[in-house]
Amino acid sequence: MFLPAQQTRALLQQQHAADWESFADSWNDLGVDRYMADGGRYRRRRYATFSLADGHITPKQHQPHYQSRDYNLLNGGIERWFSPIKDEIVEHPTLRAILAMSADMASSLTPTSQHPYKWHAEVHQFRIEADPQTQAKPTPEGMHRDGVDWVFVFMVDRDNIREGVTSIHTLDQKTTLGSFTLAQPMDAAIVNDHRVYHGVTAVEPEDPTKPAHRDVLVVTLRYE
Repeated sequence: MFLPAQQTRALLQQQHAADWESFADSWNDLGVDRYMADGGRYRRRRYATFSLADGHITPKQHQPHYQSRDYNLLNGGIERWFSPIKDEIVEHPTLRAILAMSADMASSLTPTSQHPYKWHAEVHQFRIEADPQTQAKPTPEGMHRDGVDWVFVFMVDRDNIREGVTSIHTLDQKTTLGSFTLAQPMDAAIVNDHRVYHGVTAVEPEDPTKPAHRDVLVVTLRYE
């Protein structure tokens, strides 16, 4: 599901989001992802986990990110210790609004009989840096599922970037159900991880003589 920026902004305002500028600026201080099995150094990230229950957002102790190789053949099968999201962003009203909005939407889209007592949320700040010599891949593992219940992807910034098309596929990966580009800040994608595969095409600079990056926030939710 594609959610255009105007709709996302309205939903976040209902959750008291504020100071988008300082939130987006925090993407300028991410560490290089050193777990890329393809040898790439084009991805930067920070990571945090939360418990979401009854309107309460509780940060968890910093922990590794783990995916089995069933879901991530490229980088899965090991504990990946990424730099933690900074405390001021963990407490930032925009991140809190995004988490509240994601929990509300996931609950509304989940049958009542399956509602969890609380959601385990994993939050990833991603920056993909593109240059003419590198194939910069927002999803280097290719078409994939994440092994969770819901995936939310929020566009934060695109600078001097082209491509980066999100596509949604059936579980047998034989049929494309839809595609779109997260182009504006607050454009969002919502994915039911049980029902579809998803992926994003590689990005490249529009002007190869200038820096180029694609910044997104990914929130995954699973039953806890």
